[in-house]
Amino acid sequence: MTKNPLINALLAVLYIVLISWVLFMGTVFKVGNNSIIAPIVMLSLFTFSAAMMGLLFFYRPFILYFDGQKKIAIQLFLQTIIIFAGFTAFFLVLLFAGIFT
Repeated sequence: MTKNPLINALLAVLYIVLISWVLFMGTVFKVGNNSIIAPIVMLSLFTFSAAMMGLLFFYRPFILYFDGQKKIAIQLFLQTIIIFAGFTAFFLVLLFAGIFT
């Protein structure tokens, strides 16, 4: 959404943390019981998440690319992906270190 790859990647991470927290709290409080609503919610969440990640990762590079700033667009996209990969690696280290178990 911005021209700052760090902010774009951070917004993606914050979105994932928020959704993960909501899903975790749903298991803690065991909201509802098995019904047709659960798969509807999960598919809707998947679709919404795909749209959000598309917006965060692709929107600004897409606009820049078609405005003739192809090099800047590709750099922004790749920098965002690399920074997001760093966040992902950090969370993998936390997972395998067993810090939050």
